Amino acid sequence: MKGLIFNIKRYSIHDGPGIRVTFFMKGCPLSCWWCHNPEGISPGIQPVEQIEKIGDREFRKTEEAGRYYSVNDILEILEKERIFIDESEGGVTFSGGEPMLQTDFLLETLKACKENGYHTAVDTSGYSPSENYKKIIPFTDLFLFDLKHMNDSMHVKYTGVSNSLIFSNFKLLLDSRKDVFARIPVIPGFNDDQRNLDSLKQFLAGSKYENLKKISLLPYHKTGKAKYKKFGITYRMNDTEPPSRERMQEMKKFFQETGIKVKIGG
Repeated sequence: MKGLIFNIKRYSIHDGPGIRVTFFMKGCPLSCWWCHNPEGISPGIQPVEQIEKIGDREFRKTEEAGRYYSVNDILEILEKERIFIDESEGGVTFSGGEPMLQTDFLLETLKACKENGYHTAVDTSGYSPSENYKKIIPFTDLFLFDLKHMNDSMHVKYTGVSNSLIFSNFKLLLDSRKDVFARIPVIPGFNDDQRNLDSLKQFLAGSKYENLKKISLLPYHKTGKAKYKKFGITYRMNDTEPPSRERMQEMKKFFQETGIKVKIGG
């Protein structure tokens, strides 16, 4: 069995505790306007034309976004980083895209990682049948779970899907007693209005389980903009500027009122 991965990030420190290796898996059922990994949206391998300039000359070459890896391939990569993972009490994280689109491969890989002593984390949008989460819960130590908007119609407009399944799965994971980090992308003009922030804070305060370890506020950025043209995708956030540091600090203090640890960034 093999899984399709479009990026591997070693020495990652923002995708769970310690130093980690993060595998970015292909395919996502959402179409978030601000997505900074557009190469992860399509579930298949995509040809990408790269243009390199040397002086006045242009050199064009075609690369592929996405490569298939076996479970053993994953373990071999992790083994090369084992000393850093072990010394920092880190582990392995599966992100995307949406890793739950490849549930069977994810399940087998998580099992193998646990058998080899690795701390495991899954970074998810929450949009997958609950049965898929039930399969991987026994082999996942930490869930990094995105919460984007409390209003369903706004969620549909800006992500392409309803939020009802997402909030249902959030409760499922909290009930499982596995560690959960709630991740809130802070997108000006989308979810940073006071009405939504009040609803989010109330929801999280009411979800204050011991295993809800942290709220991560992730400020919008434009680093993925250049990728959109390569993949023939329209970038819809041209007029949006990242939130200021002052604004992020205000939001941090606001969510700290829930009594849950809050961090700006992963």
